[in-house]
Amino acid sequence: MNKLQALSQKSGFAILILFTLFFSACSETPERFFDIAILNTNMINDFASADLARHINDETKEYPDIPSSKKKGNEAVTSLNNKILYLEQSLEKVKKLSASGDEEKEIKSLSQQLYERVIPVYKNEYMAFAKLCDSKGSETAKDEMIKSIDQKYGAQFEQNFNALMEKGKVYAQKHNIQVNWAQ
Repeated sequence: MNKLQALSQKSGFAILILFTLFFSACSETPERFFDIAILNTNMINDFASADLARHINDETKEYPDIPSSKKKGNEAVTSLNNKILYLEQSLEKVKKLSASGDEEKEIKSLSQQLYERVIPVYKNEYMAFAKLCDSKGSETAKDEMIKSIDQKYGAQFEQNFNALMEKGKVYAQKHNIQVNWAQ
């Protein structure tokens, strides 16, 4: 019976080691968690701003003395579609994060909420703006669209984004992650 018990203990120990290795391989390092949940949101830090509107509109600019700047008429929409794809991929990565503690769960939730709030606006309001830019619509109509987006979503976005950044700063400091927080 002693050999059987010893074999059973060794088997149990081996299984415990395998489970430990498996679950440690499934969880992210603090740096990877930070990159996915916080750092990737840099792609949306200009949401509901004149900077984003200017960037979308700049996709349509042509310069008479530069023939290669001739546009096809879909550059703003194409650029925005690429950004939307990136944001959707980023959201999926956030959803797949394993959050082990309350702090990580809260950061993951804030990050996910942020993406889930902005992606529909990119797909709808900003896409309408991009189409207007591609069709060389009036500056007045463009200004009104951007003003409407800012009034409707700007304050809430800024509040959510700032909450995530504050949690991110604490998380980075706690885990000795070197970050250059642009002011």
